[in-house]
Amino acid sequence: MKVAILAGGYGTRLAEETEIRPKPLVEIGGKPILWHIMMHYAHYGFNEFVIALGYKGEAIKKYMVDFCSLNSNLTIDLKSGKIEVEDGYKPDWKVKLIDTGTNTQTGGRIKRLAQHLGNETFMLTWGDGVSDVDLKKLLAFHRSHGKLATLTAVRPPARYGHLRFDEDRVMEFTEKPQTGEGWINGAFFVLEPGVFDYIDGDDMEQLQLVHVCDDTAFIGFLWCGLRELLKLQKRFAHDIAHFIPGTNAEAGTNGISDRF
Repeated sequence: MKVAILAGGYGTRLAEETEIRPKPLVEIGGKPILWHIMMHYAHYGFNEFVIALGYKGEAIKKYMVDFCSLNSNLTIDLKSGKIEVEDGYKPDWKVKLIDTGTNTQTGGRIKRLAQHLGNETFMLTWGDGVSDVDLKKLLAFHRSHGKLATLTAVRPPARYGHLRFDEDRVMEFTEKPQTGEGWINGAFFVLEPGVFDYIDGDDMEQLQLVHVCDDTAFIGFLWCGLRELLKLQKRFAHDIAHFIPGTNAEAGTNGISDRF
């Protein structure tokens, strides 16, 4: 099964970083966020990727082209220019890098990947978030209901602490209770090719997803574990990387709510 990753946005909220590189290449624990995402999928046996490029897409191409040489020992014959890649880390991944336009919006990027994803079920995520979602359970859930699309719903980190009063007496204080914030889009999808019929233009998030929901073709997979968007607060970087399946630890970190 193919995995589509949207990696073409400007990353304006990370301007300090994204002036020199696209957001998916911003590092967490010494590795690009894109690497963490791909390792997560590979951990569950999904190793065929179709990546939608846009802003500074050439940097992602270069990273992928240089990946094996930068993670291996090299023997270089300077006279002939021959380079031999010796023992090193060589993941069993197949990666397609597709230019989808610099200013293209979410729906347009997905639509431009259609011919590369084929007429089969595929997974989709954004290139700026990590999760510990169990992808096998997500896929099994999707297959169980037979609809066009499954969206992973997660609890957002609360912005403020919660107080419960009895008249003027504070009865309970909870520091930023995550479960009081409802559910949001965790951006880990399983989709059927029929979903492309709902994407006429570029604006998927505000229009087309509503149509899919109206047709009762969209089902939510509730996940109470980790789903973190990339931010500048890198003091959490090593801790977050530790909990991503396939990188430094196994899955099962339900309840983590720190943002980075």
